[in-house]
Amino acid sequence: MELKTPLYDAHVKAGGKIVEFGGYLLPVQYGTGVIKEHMAVRTQAGLFDVSHMGEVLCEGKDALANLNQILTNDFTNMVDGQARYSPMCNEHGGTVDDLIVYKKSDEHYFVVVNAANKDKDYQWMLRHQFGEVTFKDVSSEYAQLALQGPKAMEILKKLTAEENIPEKYYHAVFDAEVAGIPCIVSKTGYTGEDGVELYLASEKAEEMWDALLEAGKEEGLVPCGLGARDTLRMEAAMPLYGHEMNDDITPLETGLKFAVKMAKNDFIGKSALEEKGTPSIKRIGLKVTGRGIIREHQDVYVGDKKIGHTTSGTHCPYLGYPIAMALVDADSVEIGDTVEADVRGRRVAAEVVALPFYKREK
Repeated sequence: MELKTPLYDAHVKAGGKIVEFGGYLLPVQYGTGVIKEHMAVRTQAGLFDVSHMGEVLCEGKDALANLNQILTNDFTNMVDGQARYSPMCNEHGGTVDDLIVYKKSDEHYFVVVNAANKDKDYQWMLRHQFGEVTFKDVSSEYAQLALQGPKAMEILKKLTAEENIPEKYYHAVFDAEVAGIPCIVSKTGYTGEDGVELYLASEKAEEMWDALLEAGKEEGLVPCGLGARDTLRMEAAMPLYGHEMNDDITPLETGLKFAVKMAKNDFIGKSALEEKGTPSIKRIGLKVTGRGIIREHQDVYVGDKKIGHTTSGTHCPYLGYPIAMALVDADSVEIGDTVEADVRGRRVAAEVVALPFYKREK
């Protein structure tokens, strides 16, 4: 059975083209289309419904110890209100999911997981918990909206006081209020732009959605669907679970070494990662130079030698050309090299480029 987010009716009313994603019915785009939505986020602002994401509370005296054991990053030195990204590994070093942990206080953490993995992740946490800790799935209680783009902060400031807006990236204000609605305001996002993600009670979602769209009219704020969310994260080279990583691909193989703290005490998957040693594959960026668009699951070649496969690929509206990410043999290519992808039996040329493809000017 497909689930609806609290904003389903609002999407239908606004002309959203509804598709199934991660078990939820969500808009892939609105009447404006993916390109206009994408460009709005890069140049003005866009509003996304990400209520399909999962939320888990981790609380108790041993909450920190549990997070450090279950996740690859280290949460020891976090301050209240800080957020930290982390993969979660299985015993073989493969990736169960990637997620974000927010510290509310020493014994209270708020964990945000991917929609499609919500139940899997929650069961994994319950299976590996120890000591004085409780994990509680609170996904149904929360809606999540993402306000993203260079004008996002201007729009937000019309609806809330300065102290409700986090000063730093990857920080959150827990007991905030926007448009008179209690919420968590988090300076995070999945677009490569400035912006916030708001967590609030499900029943207040439509009220918040309407208030933000109304406040952002002058700034060119538009509602955005999953299509633009994907092209934006691609330009920013942000990995997506099930594409750049999965139960068999380790975080180190997909370039997430910054979030894997091998120096900390034991964590699930650590010994497997040590055994594997230096990763034999790596994630690369490809700028398509030939004719055509490279999609996911396409073999990548240097001459006649297959070196790997693509994990995501699309035409990027802001950059104006097609790009792809691929997992390839670690020593096969360097930045500047030329490769070819097999697109339905036809070879399409691409250049290996540095990631991210797009980086906003600070």
